[in-house]
Amino acid sequence: MKPFKHYRRKIASYLAGSLGSFLLYWIISLLFKTLRVRYIRKEVVDSLTNGKEGFIGAFWHGRMLLIPFIYPGENMNVLISVHRDGEIIANVMKRFGFSLVRGSSKKGGSEAMREILTLLKDGKDIAFTPDGPRGPREVLKSGVSEAARLSGKPLIPVAYSASPCFRATSWDGFMMPYPFSKAILAAGEPVYYQEGEEPELFRQRVEAALRKVTAEADSFAKNKRDA
Repeated sequence: MKPFKHYRRKIASYLAGSLGSFLLYWIISLLFKTLRVRYIRKEVVDSLTNGKEGFIGAFWHGRMLLIPFIYPGENMNVLISVHRDGEIIANVMKRFGFSLVRGSSKKGGSEAMREILTLLKDGKDIAFTPDGPRGPREVLKSGVSEAARLSGKPLIPVAYSASPCFRATSWDGFMMPYPFSKAILAAGEPVYYQEGEEPELFRQRVEAALRKVTAEADSFAKNKRDA
């Protein structure tokens, strides 16, 4: 019998392909239609999107599944790692109409940062999963805060939560809502770099803002009175 890794590679290869990504896109879209969705501060995302000056959206890797549904614009560029699993995410994101920037902290990072800063300067929007592609879970790498620091653009922490939901045993604890469950899509207030602020202190401030909005989404999802 062939080892599980052999079949995992075959499954990953299929999902990364055109048909596989198409099926994933429609599964996610159909799932979303069954959910009881509440938005928190969506007007923050709407306002910055309509302003067309460019902003950065940040969300944890394990909370990415529903994030496309909080973005109303057409200028989103998603940073995706150059990795086998990244190909699956990349092709699904393209189905949602998003453009891609390829790179990570370990591979293609400097080239990706130059592209990101150019896109932000041109008024495009950028999305990061700052604990990806391999963790640690919900620990913010400095790439996203550096992009905000160097560009001067606002950074919006974003999160989703759901109840009930499935949590994977993978490193990121990937969250998937059950059909017909309650889902919360939440945005935090914009975070700006302050002139003269130490880069590490700014990174910590961004991480704290992202943790805060994630905890808020979880709290609303679990609140039965809000169902």
